[in-house]
Amino acid sequence: MDEAAEARFIALETRFSYLERFIEQLNGQVVAHDRTIQKLTAENTLLRARLHEIQEAADVIPNRRPPHY
Repeated sequence: MDEAAEARFIALETRFSYLERFIEQLNGQVVAHDRTIQKLTAENTLLRARLHEIQEAADVIPNRRPPHY
């Protein structure tokens, strides 16, 4: 191999190494975001259930004047 081709090959290998590391870092971020989304989804489900319970309890409370009137 001549020197120019070898230099190009080394440059390509270097770029590939950086891109490979970058993809691994991005994958780590995607995994972290997925965990966060799963936690937020579970919390949202729980809060919606509690809100539904509160709304049902509010329907049971009669709409009348308070005793201090």
